[in-house]
Amino acid sequence: MRFALEELTCGYRGKRVLSDISISVRTGDCLCVLGCNGVGKTTLFKSILGLLPLIEGRVTVDGREMQGLPARERARLIGYVPQAHVPPFPYTVLDIVVMGRVAHQGMFASPGKQDVEIARQTLDSLGILHLADCVYTQISGGERQMALIARALTQQPAVLLMDEPTANLDFANQARVLERVCRLTGQGVIVVMTSHSPDHALRCDAKVLLLEREGGHSFGTAQEMIRPEKLNRAYGVPVCITEGRYRNHVVRGCVPLIDADVKPDASDNDRTDQRKEETL
Repeated sequence: MRFALEELTCGYRGKRVLSDISISVRTGDCLCVLGCNGVGKTTLFKSILGLLPLIEGRVTVDGREMQGLPARERARLIGYVPQAHVPPFPYTVLDIVVMGRVAHQGMFASPGKQDVEIARQTLDSLGILHLADCVYTQISGGERQMALIARALTQQPAVLLMDEPTANLDFANQARVLERVCRLTGQGVIVVMTSHSPDHALRCDAKVLLLEREGGHSFGTAQEMIRPEKLNRAYGVPVCITEGRYRNHVVRGCVPLIDADVKPDASDNDRTDQRKEETL
């Protein structure tokens, strides 16, 4: 399976927000879209989903152009987890998650036993099966976010788009979601997610599309893109990359240097000098 953006230019009412993006990822890849507020991450997702018309270029899955497919067929290929969602009626969490099966049903069909079982299995895999009978509007924001992830997974798409999937989650649930992302890519799902945290790209060993404030962009592996000079250009703050060891694994993380008197070392352009190595 191959997911590709081919010479993609997108924006609103003809106004270009992102221009000439050409990237591709394959089965088992995670693509993390990074960049500061307002650079176009959500615009990119809306364009991929067909909610905004493309100005130029194509979005393809295995060579099939998404713009030319019926909505139901697109839904079988691409799932979506939004940042927030509040339904107008007090559905249960299980009702919300079962809605992910719509793409696999006939026009007037109701969910069957298999659809409900798939939804319950997905809730269980995320550790929130106990919420199945709870009213969706009465649970916490973090729990609603987990339910939306379950709904998208119940859709069983080839490509899963996740817009800030950890935005409303506590530390433990962030870790669970990122662990689930790693498991999904291991099962052959292509995951494309936006994030404000470069650490998430490192955690998922992701490919990275880094959107810059001036409208430029760059693409590569997490090891290539999560570097002080690149993050400084994208976010406008000096960044230190730290390294530590946990058992036999090297763990990397990003620390913004918010002290106005701290300047990034010139050698940061070529290597990470400011690092801490310890055995946990």
